[in-house]
Order: sequence, then structure tokens, then C-alpha cells
Amino acid sequence: MPATRPVWQGGECYNEFVKVSPVLRILPPQTPRGPWRGWEVVSYFSDPVEEVTAVRHAAGLFDRSWRATVEVRGRDRASFLHSMLTNEIKSLQPGQGCEAAFLTAQGKVLALLRVHVLSDRIYLELDDDIKARILETLDRFLISERAEFHDVTAEWTILSIEGPRTSEILHELGAETLPELPMAHRECLLGDLSLRVVRAGETGEIGFDLWVPAGGAAAVWARLVEVGAPFGLRPIGIAALNTLRVEAGIPWYGVDVSEEMLLLEAPSERFISLTKGCYVGQEVVARITYRGHVNRKLTGLTFPDSAFPPEGTGVFGDGREIGRVTSPAYSPTLKSGIALALLRQEWLDPGKRVEVRSPAGTWPAEVTTLPFYRRG
Repeated sequence: MPATRPVWQGGECYNEFVKVSPVLRILPPQTPRGPWRGWEVVSYFSDPVEEVTAVRHAAGLFDRSWRATVEVRGRDRASFLHSMLTNEIKSLQPGQGCEAAFLTAQGKVLALLRVHVLSDRIYLELDDDIKARILETLDRFLISERAEFHDVTAEWTILSIEGPRTSEILHELGAETLPELPMAHRECLLGDLSLRVVRAGETGEIGFDLWVPAGGAAAVWARLVEVGAPFGLRPIGIAALNTLRVEAGIPWYGVDVSEEMLLLEAPSERFISLTKGCYVGQEVVARITYRGHVNRKLTGLTFPDSAFPPEGTGVFGDGREIGRVTSPAYSPTLKSGIALALLRQEWLDPGKRVEVRSPAGTWPAEVTTLPFYRRG
């Protein structure tokens, strides 16, 4: 099991115990770190702006240990998940996968997940800090179905490599090429270590997740750093990853999306199948899709210079509050401040001028279509 201990940063003790990735244990103790999703993670390895630039022009390596892994077995595993989640599950073949959401009956978002189908099991990947609640909720829906859920988070460490030179680096390691389908995956050998490679990412670049047995994670990290260095690969901390995913317009659960939101209030096309049968919350999704609209939606804001407001700051239009900022960042790619923001429907047109206000100051901004960045 992952070790746990208090996290210290800048002399302040966080009043919680967190899990520590196998990768973090091989890094110098002075590497800046802090808590995220119940795990201790690296804040940055070098200048976060340089880390973002490395991913946009070459490649970056991320430790995503805070992602939990749940194994689903049993004869009815696919049909049960199909009836629970928002995307198509039953038709997925081994080696395929999808992104999906788990909703309340009122269409509110309980979790955003990734689903990976193997011949004898299905893996669910989700944030570790919501895992227990989601497993408890799914278990309540089980009546006569043959499906068993096992928390196998401690068995895996998920490393991610993203950027335009990613495929070259994996080829150098001897990893086989995957089909160019989102969430395609297969087992590969790295030396004598078996790992699973998944075509997935959250930076807007070519990306792959490497599911590494936890005991081999530190060695694989070191090998990737060594092999990737000639291609410009750099280790990347959580600060740069956050900026990259904001540039790519990708919401994070618990930050931009929560149980107080409808799924359709977020960029959600990749999470939903409009042709599958019933699932929890499907009636609400269908009614909004075909007969109406949401009253607010997650969109982008661009600021005229490098300044940006704090998370949670109110957004104003015509003198009244019309939304709030969820994820602000400085974008090295656009060379300006940007943010994801939840705004009222009538203010979603690109180019509309708004003000972001807090006691700390006022920032003029322009509504921008997501994503801010798209390769090519």
C-alpha cells in the first residue's frame, strides 16, 4: 500500500494524511510538493512556464498517482455499467474504452470517469478522493446483477506522457503503436515489465497513459526521463499540468464540475451517447438536449495581459453578477491570462466583454470559445 505522512510546504503542515507516489520517493527531498486529491504531488520541477512550453513543443512526463483504479468483474459487468453511466459501454470491445459520467437521477454530476474494457474485466479510472463514495453509490444500485467492484489503486501507478514527440519516445522504448482511437489500450512489455498503454490525454497534445505496476513505477519513470531527454522530454508538475488542461478547455471534477452542476453545463460531448438506452439521469440529459437548454455553461475568459483573478471570483456583465471563475491561469501559449468560468447562457457569445471583480481588484475579460488551444 502507498505510504502516508503529513505534507509540509513552506513550513506549514497540512492537517491531513496523504498517500505518496512511488515516483515521489526517488525525487530529491527539496522538490516542491503539496497535497492534491489526497496524494502528495510535485508542484513543479523547474519553471512551470518552461514546463508548459516543453509539452507544447516536445513532450512532458506526469505522475498521475491521484487517479484511482477500480476493477469490475462478473458476468453482468458491462450491462450494469451501461445502465449506470452516460456513455456506450456494452458495445466496447477488449482494447477499447471511453470517457463517461455518473449522474444523479436529477442529472447532476457525481463523477467523471474513464472506462477501459479488457476481455475478462473492466477498469474504471477516477479521482481517488471521490472513489469511496462512488463505489458505495454503485453498490446500492446492484440488485440481482453479477458484478463485483475491487479497489486496485494500490496495484497501479499511472504515468502520462504528452506532447508532439510522444510517439517517437514510446517507439524508442519499444512500445507498440496503438490504433488512433481515443482510449484505445493494450498491454506492452518494457524490458521484462508488463504495463498497459492507453491513448489518452488532457493537454490538447498527443498523449498516452502508462499503467505501471506500482513496484516498477520508479524504474519506469527514470527510464522515460533517460530515453526522452534527447527528444526534449521534461518531468512536469501539477502547476503546469493545470495550465495545460485549462488551455485545452478540459474541466476537472471538484474544480470546474461538481455535484451541484448538470452534466450539460460543462463541455460534455465526449462523455455522452445520445443513442444508447436508459441510464441514471438520462431523462434529464435527453430533455435538455432535445427540448431546451441549460441556464449556464462552462466557457472561457481571456484577459488582456498576463494578470488573472483568483479562483471563485465573480464575473459581471451590465452591472450584475453573471457567473464565476472556476480555473484561472497564465497561458504561456497565448501569453495572457485565461480562465474557465461558469456563465449564464445569455453571456456565452464569443467576444462579449465582461468584468471579473473581487475585493483584490477588477479584471476586464472577453468571453472565448473553448478550447483556448488546439494542436494544428
